[in-house]
Amino acid sequence: MPRKATVRARGLGAELKELRQRAGLTTRQVGELMNSSTATVSRIETGQRGVTSEEVAAMMVIYKANPEERDRLVGLAREVDRPGWWETGDSNLPKQLTALIGFEAQATRITEVAMLGIPGLLQTPEYARATMEVSGVPAVAAETRVVTRMGRQTLLNRADSPQLTVIIDEAALRRPLGGPGVMADQLRHISEAGQRDNIDIRVVPFSHGGHPAMSGAFSMLEFKKAATIVHLEHLKSSIFVDDPRDVEAFRSAVAKLEEIALNRTDSAKFVTDVARSYEEP
Repeated sequence: MPRKATVRARGLGAELKELRQRAGLTTRQVGELMNSSTATVSRIETGQRGVTSEEVAAMMVIYKANPEERDRLVGLAREVDRPGWWETGDSNLPKQLTALIGFEAQATRITEVAMLGIPGLLQTPEYARATMEVSGVPAVAAETRVVTRMGRQTLLNRADSPQLTVIIDEAALRRPLGGPGVMADQLRHISEAGQRDNIDIRVVPFSHGGHPAMSGAFSMLEFKKAATIVHLEHLKSSIFVDDPRDVEAFRSAVAKLEEIALNRTDSAKFVTDVARSYEEP
């Protein structure tokens, strides 16, 4: 039977869609050839339904894929429901969080728009603990979340790490979570991270006034094959936005923010100056 879809299914589905379109076939035609339905083929291509290696092998025949493509995609299908490190161990992690970590692991580019706090991918352990405390997360659960958050950051050290752009409002730098010492260390950490080729830190200072992201923070994740998604997080819930029309509004907001934010060099100086202010007696 078809297996339950996982985060990996989305990337596999995007590749299958590309091969179908290259073969000049519609989802209806593929469904008929596989003795299936148009809806099933569509759900496989969007990652909403798991797909077996046998189904992928059949598609490879229909699409006249070359042997290398066939072997690679059939292999991916065999692993499509294999859990990542974030899906094992503690079962108390929110489902939205495990989904987000999976998408981050697949993304080629991540844009974090941060308004009131430092994004998780750049947090120090001490700052992360402080955010858990003010959010009312119980101490035992908080420590697990902190470890998980640090685990998320390892993707930035991969050879194929995604490009991370962080557009951060001055408010996030000025809000002293955990106290001056924690904030000084956190901002020094951001300064060091911003020196890496795959990380771009941009600051929107108070002096600019209003901007398109004042309604709230969000994350935009882009992929090599699959469509871009946006993640919105609130106090007790989070949602993923994938409708292209809705995503385009966030993409436009990012473009505007990149226009008004300080450039990379000035942003680095700004962060360093604020860090120094926390270190002053």
